[in-house]
Amino acid sequence: MSNILDKFSLKGKVAWITGASYGLGLAYAVAYHEAGAKIVFNDIKQELVDRGLEEYKKRGIEVYGAVCDVTNEEQVQKFVADVKEKVGSIDILVNNAGIIKRIPMTEMTLNEWNQVINVDLTGPFICAKAVLPDMIEKKSGKIINACSMMSEFGRETVSAYAAAKGGLKMLTRNICSEYGQYNIQCNAIGPGYIATPQTAPLRAKGPDGSMAPFDRFIRSKTPAQRWGRTEDLMGLAVFLASPASDFINGQVVYIDGGISAYIGQDPNNLDASKFADEIEETPDIKVND
Repeated sequence: MSNILDKFSLKGKVAWITGASYGLGLAYAVAYHEAGAKIVFNDIKQELVDRGLEEYKKRGIEVYGAVCDVTNEEQVQKFVADVKEKVGSIDILVNNAGIIKRIPMTEMTLNEWNQVINVDLTGPFICAKAVLPDMIEKKSGKIINACSMMSEFGRETVSAYAAAKGGLKMLTRNICSEYGQYNIQCNAIGPGYIATPQTAPLRAKGPDGSMAPFDRFIRSKTPAQRWGRTEDLMGLAVFLASPASDFINGQVVYIDGGISAYIGQDPNNLDASKFADEIEETPDIKVND
């Protein structure tokens, strides 16, 4: 009988993480590399690809990276063909690339709406469509979508983002429904609020040392009473890409410290003093809230 940890190995697998020049995509890629996978990534601009290549080089990770717009089907098909020729057919797809525009719905232009929908929903459709034929032929494959707490909840100023992430949840279930018969699993990760340089202003203390209102709000709504960290996401990303999850399909797993299960407490009752020395910021992570 093999060791249970062998079930979590990605040795020999080719993992494509979209938009993985930095942020959460980079974190997923590092975790996959440590689990034994070969890493490929794309980004929309050469400068971002170069940034990613440099970041991976610093970590001693050999990768294949190229410019590819996930909303352009021709570019995606060419990228997948190039990867197959130079690295191998893709075993794991992580639809990580995404954008958000915080604009009140009545002020959002149709062009802005379409841009968010195209990147956050149509892009995953195009990328999944491109890798599925080889996965069907191999009768093996993992597709992991980047959902969000906005796949379940509404919030002011993010109508397009919430609509896209809600749609991505259902695309996840439908890929499971259509292609589960080929031993292909499609699941999603739904990050909660992650401590990053981008969210640092939301957590910055006032001149008198008081907690930022939004920081207090998020902690009061989260049973763990803290923001998420990169390492909180990496384990699930590996699990959903590994043989250990072969009978898990069509699921969205929220890594949110319990916020989606909790009605919350009065923010005024939060004991701010115990957070005074907490190290909570994870550098260079792309926010996906």
